[in-house]
Amino acid sequence: MSRSTPTIAADGAVHVAVGVIVDGSDVLLSKRSADSHQAGKWEFPGGKLRSGESTREALERELEEELGIHVRSAYPLIQIRHAYPDLQVFLDVWRVTDYDGVPHGRERQVVDWVNQDRLMKLELPAANYTIVMATRLPALYVISDSHRLGPAEFLQKLERALRAGARLLQLREPYLPEQEYRNLALQVGDLCRRHHAKLLLNATAQIVVDCNAHGVHLNSQRLRALTTRPLGEDYYVGASVHNEEELEIASRLGVDFVALAPVLATSSHAKATPLGWRRFEELCAHMNMPVYALGGMRTEHLSMARDAGAQGLAMISGIWDAEDMEGVISSCR
Repeated sequence: MSRSTPTIAADGAVHVAVGVIVDGSDVLLSKRSADSHQAGKWEFPGGKLRSGESTREALERELEEELGIHVRSAYPLIQIRHAYPDLQVFLDVWRVTDYDGVPHGRERQVVDWVNQDRLMKLELPAANYTIVMATRLPALYVISDSHRLGPAEFLQKLERALRAGARLLQLREPYLPEQEYRNLALQVGDLCRRHHAKLLLNATAQIVVDCNAHGVHLNSQRLRALTTRPLGEDYYVGASVHNEEELEIASRLGVDFVALAPVLATSSHAKATPLGWRRFEELCAHMNMPVYALGGMRTEHLSMARDAGAQGLAMISGIWDAEDMEGVISSCR
């Protein structure tokens, strides 16, 4: 990292630009030098902003200096605030999607490509663990609509969605009796595993375990009833949130990500007051976890959502009612 005078955020934290560089299932990490803060730990590459620099400018400069690459395209991934005993940091994390050059330790630091499944097993600075989750999550969170479509059409469309690249699905079917929900969850789980996708059940933790799903998605009622995280670290835990209070509960429980809604007006929740993008951005700024924008979302909202601090979009009708469902999914990368 550059040793020039760093830019300090309004809260006194050192502002750092961080790059997530992915090659297939591997992510590029570098090891911190023995004389640095958090010495010897693996981290996502990047460095401190200089006075007058934008985050994008600092990212390009730091990755050129550290790795010898020229960033061609990148987008905001997540912002993280973390207080170490001796230092406060504000990590402004970007996903690098295209670059020139071959990454290498230009400052004689150790760099390595690490499989994403191994990331949580490495010794990382504490603030970097949230980046790991953001790296593992896709830009699109698909929410089921079997009740409206009917099970047969839903399963048919789901297979198309999975073939097109959908990799994270919430089975939200509040009108199904429990046994019918379990049966559908088993069918959907088989499809998801066949296509290497993750399935979260909007149900109890016990049903998640019984149906061998990848995690649980907590509705507001279940979220508010809990005092501890419902499943261990081997499972994904997501939650639906609508306001600052629910965001604080989700953070206290240690959920992995949230879907914040409604951002825009929707026909399914016509009486709900939409947050709008400004309020959505304000709420995201206080969350050290990935946030999906939900409510009236279409593919054209993806860049706006990312600029507001979102991981990506959570979609229901925007997927299942799309004339070109495959095109929609392909656009959310």
